[in-house]
Amino acid sequence: MARPDKSAAVTELTDKFRSSNAAVVTAYTGLSVAQLKQLRRSLGENAQYRVAKNTLTKIAANEAGINTIDDLFTGSTAITFVTGDPVTSAKALRDFAKDNPALVIKGGVLEGKALSADEIKKLADLESREVLLAKLAGAMKGKQSQAAALFQALPSKFVRTAEALRVKVEQGGAGTPAPAAEDAPAAE
Repeated sequence: MARPDKSAAVTELTDKFRSSNAAVVTAYTGLSVAQLKQLRRSLGENAQYRVAKNTLTKIAANEAGINTIDDLFTGSTAITFVTGDPVTSAKALRDFAKDNPALVIKGGVLEGKALSADEIKKLADLESREVLLAKLAGAMKGKQSQAAALFQALPSKFVRTAEALRVKVEQGGAGTPAPAAEDAPAAE
């Protein structure tokens, strides 16, 4: 029978896996307590860095439906549970690892899909969600301005074309088609 403290730890980790949209597994051997505290601060409010036993973490991940990262749970393991923007957390981990080579990104999972360490580094190279949304909004605004200019041009072009046609008709019907034979009045 499982000990209550281990069962509670598995339940807590399972809940964290389920409520997170991403989880990054790291090795932290060689980092001091002060460095781990600094890392936790750098991750911000939308991510939690948690050191856990490999066996319990593997059980929790499997209970949460994540069995694609079982091979990452070897050696000293800590998990970053991300509830906010995964790009921001990946950048924080990458930047901290640059300054502290003892932190090694092993891999992770993003919305149920396993990620390698290289894929997490590529994720860190992306711009944040806010920046991407701002760029999208700017692009959409530009397209709306182009559409508005087009819609404004159409009525004025229609008016010019109608005016040119009216002038032609007034000048003697040049360019107007003759009535068809069946449209002509019948002779009496």
